[in-house]
Amino acid sequence: MLTTVAAILIDDFAPFEFGVLCEVFGTDRTDEGVPPVEFRVVGEDPGKPLRTNVGVRVLPDHGLDALEGADLVAVPACTIRDEYPEPVLAAVRAAHARGATLLSVCNGAFILGAAGLLDGRRCTTHWRHAAEFAARHPEAVLDPDVLFVDDGDIVTGAGTASGIDACLHLVRRELGSAAATTIARRMVVPPQRDGGQRQYVDLPVPDCRAESLEPILTWMLEHLTEEHPVSALARRATMSERTFARRFVAETGTTPHRWLTTQRVLHARRLLETTALTLDEVAHRCGFTSTALMRHHFQKQIGVAPHDYRRTFATR
Repeated sequence: MLTTVAAILIDDFAPFEFGVLCEVFGTDRTDEGVPPVEFRVVGEDPGKPLRTNVGVRVLPDHGLDALEGADLVAVPACTIRDEYPEPVLAAVRAAHARGATLLSVCNGAFILGAAGLLDGRRCTTHWRHAAEFAARHPEAVLDPDVLFVDDGDIVTGAGTASGIDACLHLVRRELGSAAATTIARRMVVPPQRDGGQRQYVDLPVPDCRAESLEPILTWMLEHLTEEHPVSALARRATMSERTFARRFVAETGTTPHRWLTTQRVLHARRLLETTALTLDEVAHRCGFTSTALMRHHFQKQIGVAPHDYRRTFATR
């Protein structure tokens, strides 16, 4: 269970990555049903201003002792340097030894690596710094192509915005799909991108100058049980099939069929968590033509069978 999150800062940290942590874990959304989380901003010297890498200063309220009792210790990106403050590294090591989960965003992985916590562990960092990270930490099992890596008690996110994906993944893992979806909706971001998705995709700039496909995506979500051939979706969007397909990939990173399949799996996961519907009923409500087909796609995307997922995550 995730009840206390501590974000640890050092000089020249990146405000965007820190802001992601604040937005996901530090914003009170209990009025929307998200469980309360205590959020601590931690520095080596409480009350001493810390520089960001854009010239703004932040004043942490807590010292390193505030890592005690934290369920999650989060490390945002900062300017890469030859050496990191030893008291900070020691505090991160101690928190991990006590059983805290560690999360790094972007090149925050360099701090976890400097603390000696990534040797033999699967991890990622920003693709731009992957070669340097591998040279510094050859024992780490680095995957530079993914958005984030969940290695149990250590989760590492890749560059910048993929930190959002890593944070929402942790919320989903610890607090459930409903909480992650609520936060994602408020942040106006997809509730889930697969961690194995590549960090960057080289796509041509679409020629289409139409409005966003968001209305089409919303309509598809409202009609999950129906089939949606590209020809019909293109007509609804008043585009040619070729333009619609190109625009869809540009906006979502995938094809209409794969996007719809993912949304059906996500809806199935919510139903498995929150209802007592049979697997046949869940498959029907999510638009799968059979339970076997749902089981295939669920296992492929979530990594476990629907029955096993329900046994672990169903609301008691």
